[in-house]
Amino acid sequence: MRLVVALGGNALLQRSEPPTAENQLDNIRRAAVQIAGVAAGHELVLTHGNGPQVGLLALQAAAYTSVEAYPLDVLGAQTDGMIGYLLEQELANLLPPSRAVATLLTRVEVDPNDPAFEHPTKPIGAVYTQAEAERAAAEKHWAIAPDGTAFRRVVASPKPLRVLGLRSIRLLLEHGALVIAAGGGGIPVARGDDGHSLQGIEAVIDKDLCSGLLARELDADCLIIATDVAAVYLDWGQPNQRAIGKVTPQALAAHDFAAGSMGPKVEAACAFVLATGKRAVIGSLDHIEEMLAGSAGTQVRLASAGSAAVL
Repeated sequence: MRLVVALGGNALLQRSEPPTAENQLDNIRRAAVQIAGVAAGHELVLTHGNGPQVGLLALQAAAYTSVEAYPLDVLGAQTDGMIGYLLEQELANLLPPSRAVATLLTRVEVDPNDPAFEHPTKPIGAVYTQAEAERAAAEKHWAIAPDGTAFRRVVASPKPLRVLGLRSIRLLLEHGALVIAAGGGGIPVARGDDGHSLQGIEAVIDKDLCSGLLARELDADCLIIATDVAAVYLDWGQPNQRAIGKVTPQALAAHDFAAGSMGPKVEAACAFVLATGKRAVIGSLDHIEEMLAGSAGTQVRLASAGSAAVL
């Protein structure tokens, strides 16, 4: 099968952990073991989030005041290289020497007039208390928003329109490589006034929406969205919260989920299933083999494939 597996940024750097290189490497090693387990016998494209990492780079860049901080598209490219390098190395340590692993910096086109630029929703960087977030917003002119019980900086997250570099990804897959691509939702670029040239733009594309688009364009057999929770939950954080097992995209879309976290995952999964008739799964990175086998996570299928309503 041809799989697209999307790793959440928070699955690679836990919310409660200091964002050190050592902590990130520990999490990436754990992720690599899970990914290597499903890589055998399948064509695999691996994508990853970068919210915690790009936010950290933005803070570090802002601390050096002698030059203007680099824009988010450049910082996103830096996280692609950093996370891609770590994933590539750890996967290569686990896979047979005959299995090539390649990391591609991937540009993704967005609409410069996307309304998302006026309404930032994508959380990046550290987790703050409300008082800390409000102070940072006043000092740094940030937009902030709740993220669970805490607060984070939010930035524009325009919809991905087109993944550039598909020919390279397909060529690598045809030659048996495991491909790491579209990291952090891809590097956001937009058309210039001439309608032809491309330029970087200040944004962070949602990794899940981009992964869903990439899975459709690559004609993947399954989209797996691996995160830090076991499934999609109804009434998340409430005493009556309950996990969703097998579900149709229509039933899943009837519920509201947080815009900066589970919402894009659900949207990406539903769009992939409706467009292709194939399966999408949302669940924990630690259960990725069971997710592929259909015994864990939230399994999103068309009704004709045997799915039921929300469990």
